[in-house]
Amino acid sequence: MRVASTKQVAVLGECMLELVGPAFGALQQGFGGDTLNTAVYLARCAADPGQNEAKTAAPYTVHYATGLGDDRLSWGLMERWAAEGLALDLVRQIPGRMPGLYMIEVDARGERSFNYWRDTSAAKAYFESERTPLEDQAADWDLFYLSGISLAILPAAGRERVFALMETLRARGAMVVFDNNYRPRLWASRAEAQAVFRRALDLASVGLITADDHQALFELPSLAEAVAAAQDLAPRELLIKRGAEATLVRAPAAGAPDWQAAATERVERVVDTTAAGDSFAGGYLSQRLRGRPALESARFGNRLAARVIQHRGALIETALMADLLQPQS
Repeated sequence: MRVASTKQVAVLGECMLELVGPAFGALQQGFGGDTLNTAVYLARCAADPGQNEAKTAAPYTVHYATGLGDDRLSWGLMERWAAEGLALDLVRQIPGRMPGLYMIEVDARGERSFNYWRDTSAAKAYFESERTPLEDQAADWDLFYLSGISLAILPAAGRERVFALMETLRARGAMVVFDNNYRPRLWASRAEAQAVFRRALDLASVGLITADDHQALFELPSLAEAVAAAQDLAPRELLIKRGAEATLVRAPAAGAPDWQAAATERVERVVDTTAAGDSFAGGYLSQRLRGRPALESARFGNRLAARVIQHRGALIETALMADLLQPQS
């Protein structure tokens, strides 16, 4: 049963099986995906860090919307998601389908490259049904989060249903968050991706923009020009992430300047940049759901991202971020 005071968050996307390591070398098995990573970090940030028995209700519940199969791997994924605190009522299990698979190779600087096997993944078929649990429970969502990858894997008809949901939710005042993760190989053409991203950003109330991705998508000559162009995007609440440079934040509030800068945290040794943006999104939204200002929330997102990139894998062990989950002063 849902607690009335607990906000409800829906995250749409795809989780795949993950292999990490060198080609033809020893590989570590896991799971991940941009929105799943965000959902997990968001759920972890909702946990009560207190040690006493009188724990308060979580400020929000995170529901993950995706397609899976009815195979053992799919059941194994759901068991692990539930252990992370995710609600599974939005998962559609599609007989005969399976999760996608990807492999990460990480170089000496911590930068990663990907290979994907996802053409027939169950997540792509999520909207191949007259109704989905995500749409049926639309009245429940206080926050809806999706990314450019969420839209990239869907056929055109599925995207239209997502756009309709975004419009409905925004009209009734829910937070509609679009993260501009852009992966060229997932799109038939750059022009198609540009059109879809523009539409999603017009419908979003919150935009999370990675400047590198914005530059690549719109073929802008420099990162500085990408940042300048991103500042004109439609969402009233807009964050522009610039790697190690301060995150730019626009969130209209009485007495606040149009743009503020949230400093990033210095990291002596970057081990793996996987999920840097995903963890930032989870950290940022966890604070916004608690009613904290956008600038403060962005600082927390940067702290969490800085912790994540010092360890291997998209989802670091919860113990490695436990100190960040203590109540903020």
